[in-house]
Amino acid sequence: MASSLVIVYHRQPYEEHVEGGKTVLRENASPNGIVPALKGFIGQVDRASWIAWKKAPAGKPPKFERRITVSDSYGCYEVVRLPLTGEQINQFYYVTSKEALWPILNSFPALYSTENCDWATFREVNRLFAQAACEEAALGAVVWVHDYNLWLVPRFVRAMRPDLRIAFFHHTPFPAPDIFNILPWRDDILDSLLDCDLVGFHVPRYARNFAALVQALRTVDTMVERKVYPELRATGTALAEPVTPVAITVGGRITRIDSFPIGTHAELIRKTVRKPENLERVADIRRQISEDTIIVSIGRVDYAKGTREMLLTYERLLKRRPELHGHIKLLVTAVAAADGMRVYKRAQQAIEQLVGRINGHFGTLSWLPILLSTTPMPFEEALSYYRAADICWITPLRDGLNLVAKEFVAAHVNESGVLVLSEFAGASIELTDAVLVNPYSISQMDAAIDRALDMPREEQRARMQRMDELVGRYDITHWTRHVLELFAQMRTDPRVAQAPITADTLG
Repeated sequence: MASSLVIVYHRQPYEEHVEGGKTVLRENASPNGIVPALKGFIGQVDRASWIAWKKAPAGKPPKFERRITVSDSYGCYEVVRLPLTGEQINQFYYVTSKEALWPILNSFPALYSTENCDWATFREVNRLFAQAACEEAALGAVVWVHDYNLWLVPRFVRAMRPDLRIAFFHHTPFPAPDIFNILPWRDDILDSLLDCDLVGFHVPRYARNFAALVQALRTVDTMVERKVYPELRATGTALAEPVTPVAITVGGRITRIDSFPIGTHAELIRKTVRKPENLERVADIRRQISEDTIIVSIGRVDYAKGTREMLLTYERLLKRRPELHGHIKLLVTAVAAADGMRVYKRAQQAIEQLVGRINGHFGTLSWLPILLSTTPMPFEEALSYYRAADICWITPLRDGLNLVAKEFVAAHVNESGVLVLSEFAGASIELTDAVLVNPYSISQMDAAIDRALDMPREEQRARMQRMDELVGRYDITHWTRHVLELFAQMRTDPRVAQAPITADTLG
């Protein structure tokens, strides 16, 4: 039985654990995040399939069933595990995606390298994903492709199954054309994206960058724009846009463009932090960490996450304000990258060395200014730390959205607290009551952490309440409804390329 929705994403929609020599599938430990958000669509359609990869030995049959049926709290759905060899995974993900594409997406051209890239392998892996999706899809189904490492899937799907509706969602930033055009494969990528019926982004800036790329590289028949929703306008900030493209026509074919940030599971977070055992855990954290002010920063090792710049700012803070010594603690979770990601290993070493330097210089036998962990924190534990913290410090140099910022707001449930947030995180266009900062500016970073530390409790509470109301209103359920409406439009158009589109019809 074919599926009406096929989700194509490189990650499997569950966690694998070995128990008694057998592999057991469990739901993701965190009910929040990208994978659970996508799984939320499973119960909204008649039948769904999920395409992901799984490592298999070269030249041998895989030691797992390629296609399985999964039944969990999200519903019943099919999972197709695409067997990829270690070399395919290395070339597709660790090398081409992370050494060539990732620096460009995040506007770090100096770190871009194609020295070890094999584009043919990248194309072939994308073709395999597309083939698996086409085999699962019912007539006229929606194939929903996720993230940049599957950029080429839409073109293969369109060639194999012209009856299908194709949507693509970027979880990452999308750079300006002059940065994107560094890629030698820019035409392959753009042609594939223009084969989509819908291309989605978190924020209008990324959508505008995509439209500008199309205008730079192709002859555009028409482009339709609309005013950005007031809640996403953020005038005066780094990612602000007054208007956003909603459709672009090239060669008679219309590609719809959507920009709407994914939400968090706000109500689940609120209920979780209010559990008696978690409130007690919050109290335990405050007892164990005796300092007056707790700052938390949770993320992963990545040069784009700005952890180094944050630590240097903290070091300057301790030099500038010695009265804080012994009264402040910075908790940093920078989850280590998987083996094989060379550039991330260098970033991790730099973080660890800097933490060691700061602790060695300012710490005493009774006080360490920083606690660093490179292992993932369980969802409920993370929420407890958010609730216990006085300040959440999230200042990436570039970030597609950043759900941690929204989780922190929801975890405080209208209480006091301060969110220090980079203007270059997609979430900044919504969370304008955070202390927004340009992380490239030393003076602004210094001023931002000073402002957070010195903000009166009444102002903290007022800001958090406004952000909490917004996070609750535009939660994951709201985002799901928004996307499903777009899918419905795609299905009802008998021929997307022939359907006239105006700013009014697209909202």
